[in-house]
Amino acid sequence: MTAALTIAFVPGVSPAKWARVWRDRFPSVELRLRPIGADDVDDTLAGEADMVFARMPMSEQHNAIPLWTETAVVAMPKDSPLAELAEVDLADAEVHVIDAGPVPADIDGSLDLVEANVGVVVLPQSLFRAASRKDLVGRPLMNAEGTRIALVWRDEDATETTEEFIGVVRGRTANSSRQPGGTDRDGDDDSRPARGGTKAGSGAKGGSGTSGSKGGSAGAGAGGKAKAKSPGSGKSGSGKKSNTGKGPTPGRGKMRGKPSRGSKGNR
Repeated sequence: MTAALTIAFVPGVSPAKWARVWRDRFPSVELRLRPIGADDVDDTLAGEADMVFARMPMSEQHNAIPLWTETAVVAMPKDSPLAELAEVDLADAEVHVIDAGPVPADIDGSLDLVEANVGVVVLPQSLFRAASRKDLVGRPLMNAEGTRIALVWRDEDATETTEEFIGVVRGRTANSSRQPGGTDRDGDDDSRPARGGTKAGSGAKGGSGTSGSKGGSAGAGAGGKAKAKSPGSGKSGSGKKSNTGKGPTPGRGKMRGKPSRGSKGNR
């Protein structure tokens, strides 16, 4: 049965860059991409998806690799006096804040109010761009921490294939890549991604480097790390069981075993 990998992603995140690399490097392993709602991460991981690009914080039961930090922007009408500023300090601005973010519960509804000159809204730059409101502009919010994007998965979904996808996201080269179900192509033990999932709920801050939100282009760089989960601490799955192995080293997720016929990607 042909192996497959299902990757879901929340609004504002584009996995296109990594999908191209994956399909060039592993043409025999089908990559399925699934857009989902921001609140559907847990249900999606419990269902069809092997991994999800999501905004932190997430459930602490999941493993996560923080990747990049999105810029927080203030959405406002183009003719607003604040539009002339390079950065906006809402503490000093005489303007009504409809939603201070970091992610509004109803983005379209909030931006409708901004277009009606009711006030301003704070949201991630990627979501503002995705909304494509021609009459509005977004200016960076001064001293904002921003929102963190992470690659999230469950212990029971970890396979050789998910390990390879982590390598693609983190920028591992083809020469050091391990083929799914095979051995290290160059025989170098360091070519394996560092093992050890981080607790998704505790990694919203920190990490090395930040970037804007242009389609997740900075995701290939090394992200920050939250507190690592200890080996064997993940919950057990009803349909799949992860193999036990050595204790993880921090940073890349607990990768165990080869893809099984019963994994999500092989149904």
